[in-house]
Amino acid sequence: MDYFYAPGRNHLFVPGPVNIPEPVIRAMNRNNEDYRSPAIPALTKTLLDDVKKIFKTTVGTPFIIPTTGTGAWESALTNTLSPGDRVISFLIGQFSLLWINQQQRLRFNVDVIESEWGHGANLEIMASKLEADASHTIKAVCIVHNETATGVTNNLATVRKILDHYKHPALLVVDAVSSICALDFRMDEWGIDVALTGSQKALSLPGGLGIVCASPKALEATKTAKSVRAFFDWNEYLKFYRLGTYWPYTPSVQLLYGLRATLDLIFQEGLDNVIARHGRLAKATRLAVEAWGLKNCAQKEEWYSDTVTSVLVPHYIDSTEIVSRAWKRYNLSLGLGLNKVAGKVFRIGHLGNLNELQLLGCLAGVEMILKDVGYPMRLGSGVAAASAFLQKNMPMIPARI
Repeated sequence: MDYFYAPGRNHLFVPGPVNIPEPVIRAMNRNNEDYRSPAIPALTKTLLDDVKKIFKTTVGTPFIIPTTGTGAWESALTNTLSPGDRVISFLIGQFSLLWINQQQRLRFNVDVIESEWGHGANLEIMASKLEADASHTIKAVCIVHNETATGVTNNLATVRKILDHYKHPALLVVDAVSSICALDFRMDEWGIDVALTGSQKALSLPGGLGIVCASPKALEATKTAKSVRAFFDWNEYLKFYRLGTYWPYTPSVQLLYGLRATLDLIFQEGLDNVIARHGRLAKATRLAVEAWGLKNCAQKEEWYSDTVTSVLVPHYIDSTEIVSRAWKRYNLSLGLGLNKVAGKVFRIGHLGNLNELQLLGCLAGVEMILKDVGYPMRLGSGVAAASAFLQKNMPMIPARI
């Protein structure tokens, strides 16, 4: 693909990677250090303590692994399951599809529950499978909390209620890659056994850290899990936790300092305030889409994501052209439609360290692009709808000094 230089900064509105705040960039701008010195274990201890807060767990054990979300997937699965184990997994979009593919390649017996793209997980089918599983052959339920390909969010509290209703001991394993620090997430309250996220999403860091949190039940499962694991073996980390040095392998020191800085920003704003901000920006985006006369790929309001809006385009428009033109002409990065929705949707990511004015700039750019590709709409309609909502719903904040 040809490279097109454009003046000004790139406006990054894909659903990850996201914009990195300046304080985080400055925190990472440092030389290499000896990770076996006293400084890095001391830093790591604070990070492990604070990572538990963003998962909302007091009993979980976190692992900060130099990898991506895909590696975090593998870590979650191989530490708790054995080849041949039956797992329920929901196919609702591209990223749940990729995770299912990994589960199958790791030789689990994957019981796939597929929904139409734009729909959430079919929990009724899950309930019927759990009810029929009197011998408890199902060892885990794997679910993507927030499917960014379609802008669909699943209700994890309901999944837990169903498991509890049937008194089923299956592990609840959750891909929270694009939901931690953006959506309401309660690991302890919802009885989640393994949750995982990636640094490039709402944590507003570069890619390179996979963060996994395991419940006591999940840690117990490692004692009988027979999947081959080496680099991702939690027991290696736990051994070094006990030694107080924390790292069995070389960590990304710069990313650790970045994680410290981004957690400080999140706690300064307040985690619940961060989640509320994501809700406001998402609602404003959906109002803009409605004002343009377009529809959300997510088919029901209960599934609407607060991290990404996947926008359906008319049949006579190729959404790939919208994304291409956005980048070439306006230096605006939007998300492509993937797999079954390729050419049918474009995606507006609104997660991470993002404010109202940044979002309105993105929406104005989308309006110009829609005009460029021949979509009949009134310029300013979406921006007006979004800005009116945001102005009415701005939080009360103390004046800057």
